[in-house]
Amino acid sequence: MPEGQVLEFAGLSKRFGSVLAVDDLTARVEPGMVTGFLGPNGAGKTTTLRMLLGLVRPTAGRVTIGGVPYAKLDRPMQTVGAVLEASSFHPGRSAADHLRVYARAAGLASSRVDDALGTVGLADVAGRKIGGYSLGMRQRLGLAAALLGDPGVLILDEPANGLDPEGITWMRGLLRELARQGRTVLVSSHLLAEVQQTVDSLLIIAQGRLVFHGGMDELSDPSEFATVADSPDRTGLAAALAAAGIGFEILRSGLTIRGTDPVLVGEAAVRAGVPLSLLQRRGPALEDIFFDLVNGLRVHASAEGAQEQAPEPEGAEAAEAEPTEEPTTEEPTAEEQTTGGGTSGAAFAVAATGVIDIVPVEEADSLQDEDERVFAMPAGDADEAAPEDEDEPQGADEDDAVAAPVEEDVVAGEPDHLPDDDDPHATKTDSDVAADEFFSSYDHENPAPPDEDAVPAASDTDTRDGGDVR
Repeated sequence: MPEGQVLEFAGLSKRFGSVLAVDDLTARVEPGMVTGFLGPNGAGKTTTLRMLLGLVRPTAGRVTIGGVPYAKLDRPMQTVGAVLEASSFHPGRSAADHLRVYARAAGLASSRVDDALGTVGLADVAGRKIGGYSLGMRQRLGLAAALLGDPGVLILDEPANGLDPEGITWMRGLLRELARQGRTVLVSSHLLAEVQQTVDSLLIIAQGRLVFHGGMDELSDPSEFATVADSPDRTGLAAALAAAGIGFEILRSGLTIRGTDPVLVGEAAVRAGVPLSLLQRRGPALEDIFFDLVNGLRVHASAEGAQEQAPEPEGAEAAEAEPTEEPTTEEPTAEEQTTGGGTSGAAFAVAATGVIDIVPVEEADSLQDEDERVFAMPAGDADEAAPEDEDEPQGADEDDAVAAPVEEDVVAGEPDHLPDDDDPHATKTDSDVAADEFFSSYDHENPAPPDEDAVPAASDTDTRDGGDVR
């Protein structure tokens, strides 16, 4: 039977440029239970899991599995199984062939392939090509890859994605069974309703900080809840509660009891022989409490205490806590950041999670610089990019000639096109009409100074828009 390991986060922080993705996270995940890792999208969940698996280096703090960083595990695939985000599979391979590749790389017996496929319910379709699998079947195959080494620790990021209601029910039962065997099961999600029927303990983070750490029963404050009871014999019910030493208030909807378990209220009514028509516990829904926590409207004592108790790193582990220089490139969202690892353990985690084609940070920097050189244009260079042949007006093409005139100022000082004198359909402006009248009356044999009133005043420079029209 595989042995579960304690997962410990101690003052864990990660910064991407100006973005603090994870902020001083301190928590413990115990074996033998299913722990939910919750937070809204972008809260830092996936970044935290990547640091746990050695795929991202912390800026500060440390995270260990059984007291050992992931990169230093002797047999990582037999210790930790992980499914992060969507897994990548070769569509031309069968599920069995896909897992055999992993098994050979990790030095595992081929019999583990059949065991893993049977555990996730894919034994009957093990020979079918993955390209014909549904999203839910691919999710199961990713879980089979995580279980291939029979690990004592399972890290699952949004495991219910793509599963139908039957598949979700199956997943819940499997996670409970794995925890019952003594394994450590950490499941991330952004919805409390998705995991509240499965998990025993919760870690909730918001904006990279821990806002709750404890059991499901600790999420709500008992003082926020009340029991409402009623009976056709309301007087008899009041007497029964008073005899049992249970305080109450009489309201229009019934008797409201605070600070007492509903079971005790029911037992008092039964002893007195009083029938009940209503026995209900009322208070805020767990989903509402979750939203209050992540939006900063509610503060839980477990979050305050955990942040204050972060131990100082010592010895060899202190080196891992030293801040590392981060690139100053334009940051993508914190959940999408990855950096390459150089250990064999990190390589197995990448294979199991389907994370491929990781671009080195230095290359990303150079790509961004090149983009800035190509596309960035100073504001003062706009005039230099203007056409050089502004002296010659361009005639309108046939499509432009029949279009309605546009009565807008031209920024560059030249209209987009001028009407062609030979085009009968071209639209002429007032100045064009005046010019035609002048030239039609002009005596070419006896030129004389034109009447100033006959022609609009003109100059070499039209200053309407600051441009030159010559």
